[in-house]
Amino acid sequence: MPLARAAAHVHSDWSYDGNWPLPALATALRRCRYDAVLMTDHDRTFDADRWDAYREECGRASDGILLVPGIEYSNAENSVHVLVWGANAFFGPGLPTAELVTRARESGGVTVLAHPRFKDAWRRLDEPTLASLDGVEWWNRRYDGIAPSPLAVSVLRHRATVPFVGLDFHMRRQFFPLAMRLGVDGVLDVDSVFAALRQHKFQATAFGVPVTRVVHEPALSGLRAADLAKQKGHGLARWVKREVSRMRP
Repeated sequence: MPLARAAAHVHSDWSYDGNWPLPALATALRRCRYDAVLMTDHDRTFDADRWDAYREECGRASDGILLVPGIEYSNAENSVHVLVWGANAFFGPGLPTAELVTRARESGGVTVLAHPRFKDAWRRLDEPTLASLDGVEWWNRRYDGIAPSPLAVSVLRHRATVPFVGLDFHMRRQFFPLAMRLGVDGVLDVDSVFAALRQHKFQATAFGVPVTRVVHEPALSGLRAADLAKQKGHGLARWVKREVSRMRP
């Protein structure tokens, strides 16, 4: 079975907080040797007509790489975000998470809890809803940095949901070697990607190896040490910049 390397959780200028056009994303991620992109633009600026237009635009921008349309849904309090692919309908913004997950699954969609430690999102879900998800982001580049989420590793790994990794891409610095490897049957197209996701024929990888290996010691300690050094370095850089600015006449 062919394996497709996919970038997951990617935003374009169709999101209120994104600024990369779909063709530019296709070019950049193709150069990063991805075969597909699991798009997840935000729900709050969409309606049914815009969703249809977005799906068509993803198809037109799929030049040498497949852009798979998807939505990042958030509840009314903006505390829980769920990534959905494979549901042809647009469900509307601000739905209660349990209702969204039920409607998405009834429509053949795949649901993944995004950045579970954001506002303690995972604690806001009851066990039946958490168990009915297809996946949980163990590693979100934007919120977790250059090491996976300690929460996902220590708590959520014991749930039945499958590990997922997402770039949560909005800007260039969020390029990172995280990928979902999809087992597709036949030609790589939107339908075969949806089928692979529905059948859980996917594996989360980081640096080219399964994320389940990366989260074990000593690799995890090394990544967390690197992340801490990076954070301290950024703090030092901000301090230097502030002090230099004070010296100017």
